[in-house]
Amino acid sequence: MPEPSRSQELPVSLLTDPVMIEACRTRDFGRVFRLVKARAGIYPSMIARRCDLTPSRVGEVIAGRRQLLHMDVVERISDGLRIPGQMLGLARRSWETPPSLTTKPREPAEAPASAVESLGAGLPGADVDSILVLAAEHDLSLSTLDALHSSIADYWRRDDEHGGETLRPAVVGQLRYVVGLLKEQRPAPLRTGLHGIAAELARLTGWTYFDARQYSQARAYFTESLGLARAIDDRQFMANVLACMSLQATYEDKPGDALALVTAAQDQAREAAGTTPRVLAMLAMREAFAHAALGDRGATHTAISEAHGQFGRISTGDPDPGWVAYFDEPKLIVDTGIAHGRLGEAALAEPLIADALRREHRTNHRGRAFHAFWLARIQLQRGKLDEACHTAMDALAPAAAVSSQRVGSHLREFYEQLEPFRREPAAVAFESRLRETLPRQVSGSPRP
Repeated sequence: MPEPSRSQELPVSLLTDPVMIEACRTRDFGRVFRLVKARAGIYPSMIARRCDLTPSRVGEVIAGRRQLLHMDVVERISDGLRIPGQMLGLARRSWETPPSLTTKPREPAEAPASAVESLGAGLPGADVDSILVLAAEHDLSLSTLDALHSSIADYWRRDDEHGGETLRPAVVGQLRYVVGLLKEQRPAPLRTGLHGIAAELARLTGWTYFDARQYSQARAYFTESLGLARAIDDRQFMANVLACMSLQATYEDKPGDALALVTAAQDQAREAAGTTPRVLAMLAMREAFAHAALGDRGATHTAISEAHGQFGRISTGDPDPGWVAYFDEPKLIVDTGIAHGRLGEAALAEPLIADALRREHRTNHRGRAFHAFWLARIQLQRGKLDEACHTAMDALAPAAAVSSQRVGSHLREFYEQLEPFRREPAAVAFESRLRETLPRQVSGSPRP
């Protein structure tokens, strides 16, 4: 294949354009080729030559009469147009690392665990591998692990405040770094610590994809996280990952899967030494969500009671893992309200969610928006149109501050439920504010 010259490389402005990113993610090559022609001046005949395709085939793709599905063709397009592999769901291409950054391989180390091998094989991310190899030359110490734990805590805080979309490249880059460290022979305590950190970074990456409603990618990273935790027999963390997967299954309208996953999570937690009441309370609440999605009122109420009972057993000195610290009393209360709301028990749900919102931290933009839209929908179910619209208007500012497809979907659900009341003054006022604050959410919706 002819080597593209420097002048033929795609402009950075195109590679970072959200339209191009989405076209690559979905492998919509008709749109990719049109963008390349319009923005980079690479015409169909040149695309064909660089990607080893026939001009007629490229023309059919642009016209929408043919799709390109074979992996070898996708790889040729990536290499021919210099589209980074991660944009097309591929492993890093050989040309992505500048020659000046290549390093000599180290002496052979112990074989990596299977979870590490599978994770390192196909990770997306920026061009950082060779730089991180250089960084890894330094001796690893417990202080390095402490620094990595601190960065993870900071990522979660920023995820609550702004969403995970912009964080993801940094998180994946750090995940690459830790996976690289795991390929070296380490003392047992350091190796165990690195496995735990890699598991948490993989879970966080999965969470950012879940919040973006990219469920297949989320599931892949959650599965990698599970494998990393299993490698060090961290059953509490395995329970945590399974609970995340259970929550995702409720969003995918797979309540049976949700219940099976949270049941497996509880089994892992019970087998773990020293599982704390806070962890068990969180898992019981996820079980309540699964039963509510199934419409099983009795089982939902039993799981809620179990969650509150476990929460009442929490003591100040409990050795809670850091990842469960978010499950505080306001979170217990709001989740209880949501479980009742899923069952249609609006009278029980409303005061609980309202109380939790009053106590929720102001910087948790996603949580506040998410829970406010839940409250607005429940108030609407109870016939409280004015209150529902007022609650939803209060949610618009935090919704605008965070990048979260999940929050957007709850906003759209509330907006659709307003349809019968669209001409009422409160609904008109809400829609006006919505169009000012988040115009994209209603750009395709008809005006009343």
